[in-house]
Amino acid sequence: MTVDNLLAQIPSGARGLPPVHSWNPAFCGDIDMRIARDGTWYYLGTPIGRKPMVRLFSTIMRREGDDYFLVTPVEKVGIRVDDAPFVAVTLQVRGEGAGQSLVFMTNVEDTVEAGPEHPLRVELDPNTDEPSPYVHVRSELDALIHRNVFYQLVELAVTREVEGQPWLGVWSGGVFFPIAPDPEG
Repeated sequence: MTVDNLLAQIPSGARGLPPVHSWNPAFCGDIDMRIARDGTWYYLGTPIGRKPMVRLFSTIMRREGDDYFLVTPVEKVGIRVDDAPFVAVTLQVRGEGAGQSLVFMTNVEDTVEAGPEHPLRVELDPNTDEPSPYVHVRSELDALIHRNVFYQLVELAVTREVEGQPWLGVWSGGVFFPIAPDPEG
């Protein structure tokens, strides 16, 4: 399986995302494609420098459990993802307070508004307590929120009680998303 073969199988002309959730082709094995934690895509150990190609591959990605695949109507190949398949690289803030909306753009130009369908979450590294913030993009696929964008979220944080404890967090889409316990609470 080569990248050229995979590209040739992607239906063209349709608007929006392909219906990868409805495609159930045979598994054809893994290919040497990796998405690094910083969002860089690699094929055979070399970065893929063509943004339109990366964007195209990102539209045919599917996650099943802990495994990631590129799926076409006739083939499914496994790829490696170091952390999350996308990186949220910009943040646009609309409104304020409980009516605020946080709109993220990913490195592959997906735009997503945090809310009930696209929750934010923060995981802590058990060894270092370093936070890793994520926003849900689509169909089991998340974006790691870039450090600079996370700093913007921290600047927007307000204190709210969650299960009897004060938490710093942000509002978006009518939902309060806790970021961290409030150290002053």
